Amino acid sequence: MNAVLNSIDRFTEAFGRVLAWLIPLMVLITASVVVLRYGFDLGFTALQESITYLHATLFMLGTAFTLKHDRHVRVDIFYQNFSPRKQAWIDAVGAIVFLLPLCGLILLSSWQFTLNAWAIRESSVEPGGIPAVFLLKTLVPVMAVNLALQAVAEVVRNLQVLMGDSEAVTHEHNGGGL
Repeated sequence: MNAVLNSIDRFTEAFGRVLAWLIPLMVLITASVVVLRYGFDLGFTALQESITYLHATLFMLGTAFTLKHDRHVRVDIFYQNFSPRKQAWIDAVGAIVFLLPLCGLILLSSWQFTLNAWAIRESSVEPGGIPAVFLLKTLVPVMAVNLALQAVAEVVRNLQVLMGDSEAVTHEHNGGGL
């Protein structure tokens, strides 16, 4: 089981680190759009749309990395004072009852939407836009699968804590920061 857990964690970590490179790329493209627009009165729709594509990719596919590093939104009023065992209970139940079903719902509800976009090779409605809206829409089901995989890893990790596995790594010890 640890081999599967470690494989998911390694994949999520590597994928998250690669995604992080989209940030400076977005900054450069945004700066280029501004300079071209206001400095030279030039506009390129595809260049502007590429910022949206990169932003969507970063946020949609970065969700698993965020979960792995325990950087998701949480109300920590009580949680932060709980023992690691109680935190493991909350995290495991939350993932099983809320997160995994949500991932399933997103996957199921986006499947036909994505297939339809692929069937017509949906492209930008803007002249000169990126002819790959179908790829952008594909991010939704891919995000659901990616996040569900990391959620399973988190459930396994929390179950290990609950079973008293001294080797189990909690968020405090798995590089909770970026």
